[in-house]
Amino acid sequence: MRAKYVLSEVALGLWRNVTMTIAMIITMAVSLALLGASLLMYLLVQDMREAFYADVEVTIFLADDITDAQRQALGEQLASDPLVADATYESRADAYERFREQFADAPELVEATRPDALPESYRVQLEDPEQFEQILNRYADVEGVDEIVDQRNVLSRLFGILGAIQNLALVIAIVQGIAALMLVVNTIQIAAYSKRREVAIMKLVGASNWFVQAPFVLEAVFAGVLGAIVAYGTLILGKIFLVDGALEPLFLAGVLTPLSWGRIHLMLPVLAGIAAFVSAVTGWLTLRFYIKV
Repeated sequence: MRAKYVLSEVALGLWRNVTMTIAMIITMAVSLALLGASLLMYLLVQDMREAFYADVEVTIFLADDITDAQRQALGEQLASDPLVADATYESRADAYERFREQFADAPELVEATRPDALPESYRVQLEDPEQFEQILNRYADVEGVDEIVDQRNVLSRLFGILGAIQNLALVIAIVQGIAALMLVVNTIQIAAYSKRREVAIMKLVGASNWFVQAPFVLEAVFAGVLGAIVAYGTLILGKIFLVDGALEPLFLAGVLTPLSWGRIHLMLPVLAGIAAFVSAVTGWLTLRFYIKV
């Protein structure tokens, strides 16, 4: 009987303040969608970091005046180096062919580049990508070596940009979340004020604080969970139209690691749990410290 009464009061309270409820659901949905997107981006960046750093290469560019003996000696030294997992020699012709493939969509740039403009090199994959400094110190002064480039520098810039986007999405989600919590507080205050006489009577007949406060807290939890469901739907649309649509070429080309449906579905219980917990705590604190019921 008590549960039935509490649920009926929840439904009545939500309908009585329907405009505030809708505003709270929308604001909560926006903040949770941004939070979910930032969590998915964090997981995606972590996958990209592991995948890219596992295949990271060090490029040893050779000098224009390198001799055959110096080239052979360098190749033998790389082959016997315990820090090196694999070393592949790339001639000028091979470098130019790879350049043509990479920039096939920019024929003007390919035509403006001479076949002998690209230097020959050794493309080195390390046993441990963190050992670049040791490789640099070991081969920087070897005869015939012109420059040593670590691909991690380029990847660090890429992950710096992705991290900045991730942080921006998280900041926006926090701001939206604060706005949603303020709406929760205002909604509960209005609902409690409109039922102040009923609450006073219930207290006089000995109703417990939990029984009085439960409908108000459940209203906030319901709106939060419904906002999480809307946010989950937004993430599904983003997966369909953005990830599997506009950004699909980047995933197919291996620029971005795949984003599985499993992670999208994981966001529903995560966001619903966060929304329910935060809404319940906010509702309880509002009733405890601001509304005397």
